Amino acid sequence: MWSKTVSKRRIDQVDVRGKRVLMRVDFNVPLKDGSITDDRRIRMAMASIESVLSRGGRLVLMSHLGRPAGKGFEKEFTLEPCATRLGELLGPKVRGGRVLFPSHDCVDGAATAAVNMLGDGECLLLENLRFHKAEQKGDPSFATKLAAHGDIYCNDAFGTCHRADVSMVAAPRAMGDKPKVCGFLVEKEIRYLSGALASPKRPFAVVLGGAKVSDKLPAIENLLPKADHVLIGGAMAYTFLKAQGRKVGASRVEEDKLDAARAILEHASRGSCRVHLPMDHVCAAAFEEKAAPSVASGDILDGMMGLDIGPATIKAYGDVLRSAGTIVWNGPMGVFEWSSFAAGTKAIGAALVAATAAGATTIVGGGDSAAAAEEFGIAEQLSHVSTGGGAGLEMLEGKRFESVDLLDPA
Repeated sequence: MWSKTVSKRRIDQVDVRGKRVLMRVDFNVPLKDGSITDDRRIRMAMASIESVLSRGGRLVLMSHLGRPAGKGFEKEFTLEPCATRLGELLGPKVRGGRVLFPSHDCVDGAATAAVNMLGDGECLLLENLRFHKAEQKGDPSFATKLAAHGDIYCNDAFGTCHRADVSMVAAPRAMGDKPKVCGFLVEKEIRYLSGALASPKRPFAVVLGGAKVSDKLPAIENLLPKADHVLIGGAMAYTFLKAQGRKVGASRVEEDKLDAARAILEHASRGSCRVHLPMDHVCAAAFEEKAAPSVASGDILDGMMGLDIGPATIKAYGDVLRSAGTIVWNGPMGVFEWSSFAAGTKAIGAALVAATAAGATTIVGGGDSAAAAEEFGIAEQLSHVSTGGGAGLEMLEGKRFESVDLLDPA
């Protein structure tokens, strides 16, 4: 279980001059035709990267991208565009004005030679770790090869902190007693997410959405004793509503989770946390972007499916959120990618902006809700937008991460 005392040594607290810093970053960015369509994950790592380069460190970056087969180089998943983009962002802040990309293999002779030839203030990016199946298998030989690239290890990849990949766990362990620190991004993620659970300013409200109840059940179970309000939207709401005996038409329901949903509602009824469910819905007759929307209050007619929360629910949820002291939001309220079914998610975002302006701590827990905050242009108006979907959700579930526990204490 996380506590607010989680505190790790940071990259700016270790001397890096003349030393090779092996930094795990999350450059798992979206690509189209070989071009990056959203560089946010690269930009989020800039503070840690610049800290090393400005102090004369020799920076070796490593990341994964996508889901290659693990049988060697695949052009579709090369990190080379990330090296180019990072060089553009750094400009004169990196020696030579560019980020080196020495090889299409992260541990071959060319990569090793380039690492060993790095000068102070220079930076290189290794090729996609997952071109090696060993990365996700905990392979000790692969760990030893990666560990040889660094004198200092830095974890600034919160998006993969919940995974026991070689680059996250076995490689830093293979570095023995060499310094193992966190980057600014990981430090901030832990501070916000663990702090929200350990000592939230009240009222503490949690907004959960998305498609599946099964994805959020452990988080709900962990948060019920801690939160004052849990507001549920998205397709997962229809499993809870059906568990109450409500008619949900053709809305998505996880039939095998009805008992679990009933148990959560029963548990909440005996405690101080109030679970809020949608009272009206924006519906359509088909799961299609151009389907005609209509509002249903209460039950949903046969053949209709709920694709967003309705206006009465938007008002009720907004009232709760605007008076909250701490808010954690994970998951959209509807199919926000389609304009006819985006109002609920937009309204939740607007309520978080208002709450932040009034002094609340507002945290968006990654994944689709982080994408929505970016799309609606509100990310900079919130306290923190997480870069880790799965990692953020597992932290809300109260899980510890081996990749963080192994880092040096502050």
